[in-house]
Amino acid sequence: MIGERYARQQLFKPIGEKGQAQLQEAHVLLIGAGALGTSSSEQLVRAGVGKITIIDRDYVEVSNLQRQQLFTEKDVEERIPKAIATKQRLQEINSGIDITAIVEDVQIEEIERYSNGVDLIIDGTDNFETRMLINDFAQKYRIPWIYGGCVGSNGMSYTIIPGKTPCLSCLLSSVPMGGATCDTVGVISPAVQMVTSHQVTEALKILVSDETSLRKGLMIFDLWKNDYSIIKTDRIQKNDCFSCGEAPSYPYLSGEKMTKTAVLCGRDTVQIRPGIKEKRDLEKLKKLLPKGEIKENPFLLSFKSPEYRMVFFRDGRVLIHGTKDIKEAKSIYHKIVGG
Repeated sequence: MIGERYARQQLFKPIGEKGQAQLQEAHVLLIGAGALGTSSSEQLVRAGVGKITIIDRDYVEVSNLQRQQLFTEKDVEERIPKAIATKQRLQEINSGIDITAIVEDVQIEEIERYSNGVDLIIDGTDNFETRMLINDFAQKYRIPWIYGGCVGSNGMSYTIIPGKTPCLSCLLSSVPMGGATCDTVGVISPAVQMVTSHQVTEALKILVSDETSLRKGLMIFDLWKNDYSIIKTDRIQKNDCFSCGEAPSYPYLSGEKMTKTAVLCGRDTVQIRPGIKEKRDLEKLKKLLPKGEIKENPFLLSFKSPEYRMVFFRDGRVLIHGTKDIKEAKSIYHKIVGG
């Protein structure tokens, strides 16, 4: 059955039987299980990548269904964490893949804990702070990673090989990336699929040891306007870059540029992460909450009052829905849980 499953892929000469064997031994870390993450992970699982670790901090909501292809209305109703829902669908597609789902926010501790033995990191995030953390980590430990982003009908992808290509810090200081977000201009599903097609193709090249075929530069497109181009990046590497230069300091690994709060992309929501990380006792919390609607599952507890809604995760994080104001979100948080 295994031979039949990947037969068409093995007929593709750049992969072949040897490449297929390499894919089955590979370990990919996928950070983010939203639009990009679900699409990339499905392609990787169908291709037979042997081990995949998926990390995501959020849970499924109805607005996700328009573009996040692995989720269902049932996931929305039950508020299933995205990483868990993704794993469930992927195992139904290919039960032979070793899939680990982590429901946590990716910061320094998490990326260090879950990257052991990883051959490649794929970006499925929605913010540049996390991407810069990935970038510093990948540079320090010489792990290839693939950046991807999309908004509206626009998308981009960039493959980073530490020691060989300019890093994301070099790219951001040289190429205008624009200030639009999915929260301000929206996003269409075909743009997502285009980005992940490029990301996964590059991933396959890396995993079968065909780096000579990697794309040279930043790929950008606008599907609606039928624009597509490659921006050459071979001359933008900076000797004084704090991530890949001659004397790197990796500031995002030191935590000096990391925050404890974040406004989630495309959401009227603020995430708060306590300064001291500890497991939250949801049963104890439930007894302390004021009057309101409480829903729970094995992974989280949702509390709704007439004014706001809060979602508590076992890793200590809280999502405050109904505001993008960090100060307001903190005020609500402290009123409920103190600290």
